Amino acid sequence: MLPPNDRRYSATHQWAQPTSEGTLAIGITDFAQDQLGDLMFVELASVGRILKTGESCATLESVKTASDVASPVSGTVHAINEALKDHPEVLNAEPYDHWLVKITPHRAEDYTQLLTAEDYQNSV
Repeated sequence: MLPPNDRRYSATHQWAQPTSEGTLAIGITDFAQDQLGDLMFVELASVGRILKTGESCATLESVKTASDVASPVSGTVHAINEALKDHPEVLNAEPYDHWLVKITPHRAEDYTQLLTAEDYQNSV
């Protein structure tokens, strides 16, 4: 599955997509969900939490392992995707259609320094 061009990517397999409300929706890539296997549980950072780039914004548990999801940008958690708590498996089926958290970024340049879809695809 080719990564969508409407967002940027981290080398650690997260995506960040600008929203109309000025936040960045954060999710995992198809490569990440494939490596994790069938997701069984999602724990999300709390709203209002301040994150630095690389800090965990979520923990995903699968039948294989538990893995922290590193925030690709620094910022404040603005919203969490509550629906994932009951249906984490949607991340396996459609990883680019479901965000984990929305972050209000502290620095705009954090987003622009992430990989383009083409650069990310070439790195996987």
